[in-house]
Amino acid sequence: MDNQVRLDAHGEMLLRQYRELLPTLQQLADDASSQLRHALLEQGIYITAMEHRVKTEKSLTGKLELKGAKYKSIDDITDLVGLRVITFYTDEVDKVAAIAKRIFDIDWQESVDKRKLHKLDSFGYNSLHYICRLKTGGPRFELQMRTALQHVWSTIEHDTGYKGDVKIPDVYLRQFNRLAGMMELMDDEFSRLRTVLTDYRRQTLALVKSGKLDDVPLSRDSFRNYLDLHPFDRLNKRIAAVNQAEIWPVSVMSYLPVLESFGMETLGQVQHFIDENSEDAYQLALSQLAITDLDILSSNTALQYLCLVYVLKHDGGRDGLKSLYDLINGESDANGIVADMMMEQAKTLPFMQKKR
Repeated sequence: MDNQVRLDAHGEMLLRQYRELLPTLQQLADDASSQLRHALLEQGIYITAMEHRVKTEKSLTGKLELKGAKYKSIDDITDLVGLRVITFYTDEVDKVAAIAKRIFDIDWQESVDKRKLHKLDSFGYNSLHYICRLKTGGPRFELQMRTALQHVWSTIEHDTGYKGDVKIPDVYLRQFNRLAGMMELMDDEFSRLRTVLTDYRRQTLALVKSGKLDDVPLSRDSFRNYLDLHPFDRLNKRIAAVNQAEIWPVSVMSYLPVLESFGMETLGQVQHFIDENSEDAYQLALSQLAITDLDILSSNTALQYLCLVYVLKHDGGRDGLKSLYDLINGESDANGIVADMMMEQAKTLPFMQKKR
């Protein structure tokens, strides 16, 4: 049986035009993709994927066999070059679209927002489709913008043959539509949740900057914002001055679990912890460093001595110090030896004498 596609004279003419235009189409695909990618990077928009392709002759032939008569010339076929941008969130589709409108000329008559169709079984096809042209002219091309979940669902539909020629029993159609509805809800909720979390981070940052630390729950984000105020700098510089040491910057985020283990729940409590223990932390550091020639200290030195003082003041003793070192440095028997040494050095300090 002859399965070869046969085109009429008009279809053959369009196919010849396509072959002549192919080098231009390939260059267009590269240029359009490059321009869009550069614009997205420039605006700091992170996407999960970008794809571009030129329609193959086999694909075009099949299209012309079905509906070649509707096209007067090859220029009427708008998807010879296709770009697809896949985002993580639904609101980012609109951001990509805004950038596309700026860098490309959009044919609004041919473009369609399939997200507004609101069909029960349309989730995987809810892309925003723009028909575009480069600002410098040339053939039109199609730009599809969709979320990662929409893209995954579209792939699943294609793989399962849901949109194929064979009629799917109603029981399976119902299952597909229920799942599509769940995926669409997830898409919307992920975007909503990101907006809520972004607003929360902004509010937290504003409270930190305003100094209203008692109102800010202690968390990874809030502690990171708090560190922008350099709360340990004064004590670090005072300790470093003992030996005229250089302060080497390191992250103190690893101390967050330590502060949480002390029962601290707000940044206000952290600030009170610093204010209450800074003098004793300095005296403890002085007792150790004055008999050494250390000329470089890490920027977590102040916080480490503050934590040591806190444990000693709260009757943590040797076991408390070892637990602290285990949290900071990882569990090790050597931490017990360091804890013993610290207990010996600290016992003559004023804040330890008051405890007796």
